[in-house]
Amino acid sequence: MAITKKDIRALSKEQLREFFVAHGDKAFRGNQVYEWLWNKGLHSFDEMTNISKETRDMLDANFVINHIQVDTMQRSGDGTIKNAVRLHDGLIVESVLIPTSKRTTACVSSQVGCSLDCKFCATARLKRMRNLNPDEIFDQVVAIDKESRLYYDKPLTNIVFMGMGEPLMNYNNVLKAIDKITSEEGLGMSPRRITVSTSGIPKMIKKMADDEVKFKLAVSLHSAIDETRTKIMPFNEHFPLTELREALEYWYSKTKNRITY
Repeated sequence: MAITKKDIRALSKEQLREFFVAHGDKAFRGNQVYEWLWNKGLHSFDEMTNISKETRDMLDANFVINHIQVDTMQRSGDGTIKNAVRLHDGLIVESVLIPTSKRTTACVSSQVGCSLDCKFCATARLKRMRNLNPDEIFDQVVAIDKESRLYYDKPLTNIVFMGMGEPLMNYNNVLKAIDKITSEEGLGMSPRRITVSTSGIPKMIKKMADDEVKFKLAVSLHSAIDETRTKIMPFNEHFPLTELREALEYWYSKTKNRITY
């Protein structure tokens, strides 16, 4: 019977350290592997050149590295690049590179499909299949950073969570991905250059404030009238504007971070 291997990037640094100790190696080996996984963007264990072949073979016997694959890339006349990204299970999400004279911005997805049924959003026509894992979000950013360097000769400067899905309905994985993106052991990007865009889920906005996140917040408002907004965004019936306003005021009082609409 075939053994199902676990994606190694689902392990924390401490779990990697514990794995190596349990297999008779030094704990610092976990630090080395962690750096390869998140800072150097490798795609196979054979690329870990400062680790013995015996250790690489042991990793290969126990784990996989599930990477995304850019299936198709479309470049428009204004320079925008749209990627169709295939996940390890064959599902597809989209990510976009938006260039301007001073910056390049990655628009990334957080879910496969969406369940909110917003009338203005093409993703609403797709059934929500699942949440993206932190590494799948991280890999979208890495892929777009490479495109930014290749086509515009500069590194990626900004990230917006405005792709497929509602980020606050995949809260834990989005925060884990942002942690990797902003960590010096990852991409080292400032959280001030990251914006999470939400349709407006009050309790999750308050949770972000309580968690003292450093990134920026954007809200898809579309109407300041409940009746109109509910027609456009049906979930507004359960989270009316009074609750949203209260949550946004709470966010600002706790974080002092400006909100865009």
